[in-house]
Amino acid sequence: MRIEQYVPTNFEGLKALWEEAFPEDPQRNRAEYAVPAKLAEQPELLFVAVDGGTVIGSIMAGYDGHRGWLYSVAVKSDRKGEGLGRALVAHAEGALKARGCLKVNLQVRTGNPVVGFYESLGYATEPRTSMGKEI
Repeated sequence: MRIEQYVPTNFEGLKALWEEAFPEDPQRNRAEYAVPAKLAEQPELLFVAVDGGTVIGSIMAGYDGHRGWLYSVAVKSDRKGEGLGRALVAHAEGALKARGCLKVNLQVRTGNPVVGFYESLGYATEPRTSMGKEI
């Protein structure tokens, strides 16, 4: 397994991974919309974990000069428990740190059991209200 920067030949594998990992996501988060948008802004912060040519994990990061963000952290269900998620997060954090990022944020949907995973990586729930608006 290796973690590498996304390339267009990874698209179908990434799309399948996200469909498995995020079946309830809104249309705007689907690969066919999110990947082209990410490739237009900081494409070097979209990573995939690949094993034998198959995409088995992903992570997308962003940095606005003030805070870093992690998005779309996914691992194929049959590969969970192997440390891939931990490796993907560490890889993205390293890329953000290299840009001068001092703090990383992420959002987890209410009820998602992945909260414990992020807590094991040192993330903590912060007293914040997350707000959003579709435009």
